[in-house]
Amino acid sequence: MVIINMLSSADKVAGQGVGSAYLELIKMLKENASDSLTIKINSWKKSNITHYHTIEPLYYFSTFFKFYTGVKVGYVHFLPETLDGSIKLPKFIFAIFKRYVISFYKKMDHLVVVNPNFIDKLEACGLNRQKVTYIPNFVSKEKWYELSMDEKKSLKDRLKIARDKFIVLGAGQVQKRKGVDDFVALALKNLDVQFIWTGGFSFGKITAGFERYKEIVDHPPKNLIFTGTISREEMMQYYNIADLFLLPSFNELFPMSILEAASCKTPVMLRDLALYHHILEGKYLPVQNLEDMNKKLREILNNRKILAKYQKKAEEISNQYSEGALYKIWKNFYKSLLN
Repeated sequence: MVIINMLSSADKVAGQGVGSAYLELIKMLKENASDSLTIKINSWKKSNITHYHTIEPLYYFSTFFKFYTGVKVGYVHFLPETLDGSIKLPKFIFAIFKRYVISFYKKMDHLVVVNPNFIDKLEACGLNRQKVTYIPNFVSKEKWYELSMDEKKSLKDRLKIARDKFIVLGAGQVQKRKGVDDFVALALKNLDVQFIWTGGFSFGKITAGFERYKEIVDHPPKNLIFTGTISREEMMQYYNIADLFLLPSFNELFPMSILEAASCKTPVMLRDLALYHHILEGKYLPVQNLEDMNKKLREILNNRKILAKYQKKAEEISNQYSEGALYKIWKNFYKSLLN
């Protein structure tokens, strides 16, 4: 049996994609690979492989004890550049933190990225691309699935949303990088549509622009609901009542929210970032800016057949990045590290 120690605090803060990816991986390995892999969580005993999901200083300290850690694997959920516009810190502290992130990655024997576009960026930071493997995110269809029409109607009733109201859903931390400003502006341009944003301030008051965004959340347009941080179960319900999932982010790796929405058969609209071209090409509605979002939304409202097309595309995303498609890849990856 191969002993794998998962070092992570990713699930301590609700509503983060890093935590969702971590929980999905743990669940999948325990259910499907228990015959060959023993999974430990935050153990300080000897293991064959130590998989670092987050980058706490205590975890960094553990990298100096090779005898206990075995092969060190780092999960790259973000690069220093993805923090720009997310948190507000003094420049010298931010600079030190960015250097720390790269130093942490360099302490690993191998890295896993969730988007192949980031291999080049890691290499540009001085890391060996031969020690980087691309394994995409995935979600379990047991956790994320389409509800019945009656269940959807009941949820709308509970939320006091008219059953025939068109709903656009966004998700993520409330911050500039996530495109919240465009989401709010789009709501103001389409008062006949119900907009919902799920997610809160995971970074608290150090969120860049916290005071301004707090004011928006406290006093949103009349057709926009900010739910704050919610559970995964509640999130699944919101995906189901949405007619369209919109992620207007300016910078991402491979958002779990896209896979979760797709698994619930909700059509996906994304700001057309280059990083999506390889992993989702042709399976989402691409938009460039606020004007484009508004134009595409009005087209959909006038022709609902467009949604049917992209609902099928969502199913394709769900099938491609399902638990069943990924567990063998992870199992073989871990074993290959010991050869």
